[in-house]
Amino acid sequence: MMTNRDELINNFYMSFQKLDYKGMNNCYSADIVFFDPAFGLLRGDEAKSMWEMLCKNAKDFSLTFGNIQHLDDEYSTCDWVANYTFSKTGKKVVNKIRANMRFENGKIAEHSDAFSLHKWSSQALGFMGWLLGWNRFFQRQIQNKARQNLMAFMKKRNGE
Repeated sequence: MMTNRDELINNFYMSFQKLDYKGMNNCYSADIVFFDPAFGLLRGDEAKSMWEMLCKNAKDFSLTFGNIQHLDDEYSTCDWVANYTFSKTGKKVVNKIRANMRFENGKIAEHSDAFSLHKWSSQALGFMGWLLGWNRFFQRQIQNKARQNLMAFMKKRNGE
């Protein structure tokens, strides 16, 4: 039996498969709280803008998802895999991710994605990512760059 949470998770990732950030963001509450190792903590429009930026910049993108599990009345989890070419280096990335979501009032209120930033940086950045991707300082640099790119994207989109 499909629950509202199943529908939301399916809608979110099926929209992502089509690079439809509007469909993805319709699954989120207005004050969504998002976290992942690359961007860190994002709230509201920042999180929604991140998906817009990622969808608009996606190259050779495909996504699979499954293993949806409901942990209790509020929380669900699922696994998803993104395959794409990292635009900055032209390298292929296969990122395996575990999503954790909290639901409230028929929307996703909190979403965190867990993945190895070291594995990601090894694929996306090559040798330097493999060599330094485990290092907290290097990981903070990746996060800072991701946030800078997001803020620049939001500024440009808003015509500032």
